[in-house]
Amino acid sequence: GDTAGCTFCHTSPEERCSTCHQRHQFNPAAARKSEQCKTCHWGKDHRDWEAYDISIHGTVYQVNKWDLTQFDMSKKLAGADYVGPTCQYCHMRGGHHNVQRLSTVYTSMGMSNADRGAPLWKEKRDTWASVCDDCHSPRFARENLQAMDEACKDAGLKYTETFKVAENLMLDGMGEPMPKDPAPDWSGQH
Repeated sequence: GDTAGCTFCHTSPEERCSTCHQRHQFNPAAARKSEQCKTCHWGKDHRDWEAYDISIHGTVYQVNKWDLTQFDMSKKLAGADYVGPTCQYCHMRGGHHNVQRLSTVYTSMGMSNADRGAPLWKEKRDTWASVCDDCHSPRFARENLQAMDEACKDAGLKYTETFKVAENLMLDGMGEPMPKDPAPDWSGQH
């Protein structure tokens, strides 16, 4: 299952048109909908869709996506005036096709890209914040980046602590922490 999940996306290069534009219905309006990204960006290893879908931006999209006055997908992204951002609005800002150009600052769990002062990330972070500036104040984007940095650093510490606990259990000979006869669940069943 893991292998199939990886190869499904990673054997079709991003540059292939049918990755975003449905092969049997080459429709730019369909490619502008956030659900199109869900094909690859969801599941246990890529929680991008879930994160977007439960965010305020995703909620605004889900509630209003059928209202053409709020989300007119027939307009090119450069001329779009959505009530909230879709994945494409932010990642393909202006209508370009290089999705990674405006990719988010954080990668898996955010561990690798929390602000550590590297010049390489400063430009990426500034560009990322400028996308938010389309709808929000510059202060809003900066404060959110800082909050995400702190959350990622805290998560990194918790991640390290958790693995230390697991390592200590292994060293103490408790490789399988679940008892053979688990306690009853909430309904009293085993």
